[in-house]
Amino acid sequence: MEAIETAFLSFISALYEAIGWPGVTFLMALENTGLPLPSEPIMMFAGWVLVHSRGLSAWWVLLAGALGAIGSLLGALFVYWFSLKAGRPILARFGKYVLISEDDVTRAEAWFQRYGPWAVFLGRLVPLVRTLVSVPAGLARMNIWRFSLYTLAGSFLWNTALAYAGFALGENWERLREYTRPFDLPIVVVMFMLIAWAVFRRVRVARALSRGPQHCDGADPDRERPDQPGKPL
Repeated sequence: MEAIETAFLSFISALYEAIGWPGVTFLMALENTGLPLPSEPIMMFAGWVLVHSRGLSAWWVLLAGALGAIGSLLGALFVYWFSLKAGRPILARFGKYVLISEDDVTRAEAWFQRYGPWAVFLGRLVPLVRTLVSVPAGLARMNIWRFSLYTLAGSFLWNTALAYAGFALGENWERLREYTRPFDLPIVVVMFMLIAWAVFRRVRVARALSRGPQHCDGADPDRERPDQPGKPL
C-alpha cells in the first residue's frame, strides 16, 4: 500500500512540476469521476509544491482551492450526466438483482428534490461519500445548476482546507496523512454496514410480500376487510 502511495505522490509531484496549476484541476476532475485518487495528497501537495515551496503567501491557497473545486465539478458533472442518462435504464434492467425497484428510485427522487442540495454540499466534505453523491443526484434529476452550485461550494471548502494543511505543514505535510489514514477503514466499514442494512431490509420486505400483505411492516392484521364476517361491505 505504501509503495502505491509513494508512486502516486511521485506522479503528482512530476505533474505539478510539468504543468503547474492546471494539474490541480486535472487531478481533482479524475478523482471525482470515481477513480481511486485520494483528494488529500492531491490538494495537500498543491499547498506545498505550488504555494509553500515557491515562497507564495497563504492567499494563494485560495487559488488552489478554487482550481480544485472546478476540477471537482467537472468530474462530478460527468458522473451526474452518466447517472441521469444511463442510470435509470440500467436500474430498470439490473436493479432487481441488487434489490432496487422503480419505487425505490421514485422515493429517492422525491427525497432528493427536498434535501438534495444539502446532501450534495455536506457529501463533498466526507471522504468516499464525496465521489458517490453525484450518482443519486443524477438519478433523481436534481436541477443541474443547484447541483453545480452546492458541489462548488462544498468542494471549495474541502479542497482549500487540505491545501492550507499542506501549506502550513510544508515538507512535513505527510504527517497529516498519517493522522487521517486510520479513519479510512472505519469510513469504509460504516458504508458497508449501511449497505448491508439496506439489503437486509429489502430482503425482509420482499419475503414478507411473498407471504402476503398482512406480513409487511406497518400492516394492520385487524384492519377491516370486505370478506370479514360480520362486517359491512
